[in-house]
Parts: sequence; structure tokens; C-alpha cells
Amino acid sequence: MADPYGPPAAAQAPGPAEPDAGPGLKAGLAQAMQEQFSFEKACGGVRGVLESVVPVTVFSVVYGVTRDVTPSAVAAVVPAVVLALWRLVAREPLTQAIGGLLGVGLGAFIAVRTGQAQTFFLPSIIKNAAWAAGYLVSILVRWPAIGLLLGFMLGEGSHWRTVPARMRAYVLATWLWFGMFAVRLAVQVPLYLADKPATLGAVNVGLGLPLFGLVVWGTWLVVRKVPAARPEGAEPLLHLPHLHHVQPQDGDRDRDDEPSYPAVERPVPET
Repeated sequence: MADPYGPPAAAQAPGPAEPDAGPGLKAGLAQAMQEQFSFEKACGGVRGVLESVVPVTVFSVVYGVTRDVTPSAVAAVVPAVVLALWRLVAREPLTQAIGGLLGVGLGAFIAVRTGQAQTFFLPSIIKNAAWAAGYLVSILVRWPAIGLLLGFMLGEGSHWRTVPARMRAYVLATWLWFGMFAVRLAVQVPLYLADKPATLGAVNVGLGLPLFGLVVWGTWLVVRKVPAARPEGAEPLLHLPHLHHVQPQDGDRDRDDEPSYPAVERPVPET
């Protein structure tokens, strides 16, 4: 039997996922709403991986060889620019590439001005701290960030807060995202304070897309188990053609002490 609890299939995840900041969240949550999860699409495909990994790797390698901040910073900016131009020539959205380029450029600027290689990673550390704080506060005030974002995209508004199971799912998913940023900080900050830029660059690769993909997958597993809490007559923000309502069977309904859930829209096969 088809799972009546998964969220409706959405459009393909737009653009690559830049895992250190907010823009990647859009692509990640788009994948979290798919019926079939794809790590490749959640990470933005090959180009998304290159945009996330290459500049940091180049900086670390060049600094490890030269022990000179300026050529290392310049070397990191070059592939970021090339990859942005690649997207421009291919007439693809530049949002993610430009965001990554600005991050690399800011890190390079700070490193050159301070003469300290580890400051190249300072913008990433600050972003991780800001996002971790934001996710944690949203949980503590009972407005979990993933619920606000997915609720908006799925046409749930804030109605999901009245459905206990949906609320719990969004709280758990938000804890996953907070955990990702907290793990990054737990690794990055000691290495930053210990002045180990080469090691910091190496571990950032693992803390980037691989960890990001795992969190998106975890979000997908958590959210798909509970039907969308969409108010009567509300429509999802994303365009989801050929949908109809499917009622859960008796054996799939929740316990008597929890409210019943609205029907979940499912795609109608093409005839």
C-alpha cells in the first residue's frame, strides 16, 4: 500500500546545496518533501559538490605547501569564480554559486588582512553559530524552524502547531539541523583556537556536504511519517499537479488520544 503519511511530491530541488549557510536549506527541504530521497540532488549534484569542496580544499593544500596566506587565499577564490562563471555560461541559477563565492571571498579577505590562515574559516564558524542559535531558540519558544519553513512551503501555515504528531515531527527535525551546526562548531572552534588551518580545512570537507546530506535524509525520514496538517481548502506553495485526496485506512489512523489528520494529497498517475 502506498504510504499515506508522506508529504506530497515536490518539484526537483533547485540548485546546489551550500551546506554552511541558509541557501542550501531551500534545496535540502525540497528534497525532504520528495517521495523518493536522493542524496545526489540534496547535495546539488556534481557541481554542487565542487562548489562546496574545491575552494576550501585548494586553500588548505596551497597553505600546507607554501605557509603563505595571500597565495592561498587567492588560490581559493579562483575556482569559486570559475564555477560561478560555469553556471553563468550554462544559464543556470547563480544564487548558490554567488553565495559560495561571497563566502570564500570574505574569508580570503579576512585572512589576507589579518595574516592568519585560520581566519579564512571565520565566516563559516560565525554562520554556524548563528544558525545553531536560531534553530535552538525556535525549539525553545515552540516554533521550530523546520515547521515554519516546511509549513509555509506545504500550505500548512501555522496549523501544524495544533496537530501534536506534526508538531513533534517538526521539533525533532529542527533538533537534527541544530545538531549539525553544533557538531560543526564543536570541531571547528578548537581547531581555530589551536591555529590549525590545514586540519580545519580538511575536516570541513566531512562537516560539509556529507553531514548536510545525512541531516536532510533524517528530516525526510521524520517528516514523511506524519501527514501534512494543511487547513481545509489550503493549497501548497509549490505547484504540485494531478493531486487527489487519499484517506488513511483504519489501521493507519493514530491513537484515540491524538487528533485525526487531514487527508494527504497524492499524485494521480498519468493515463
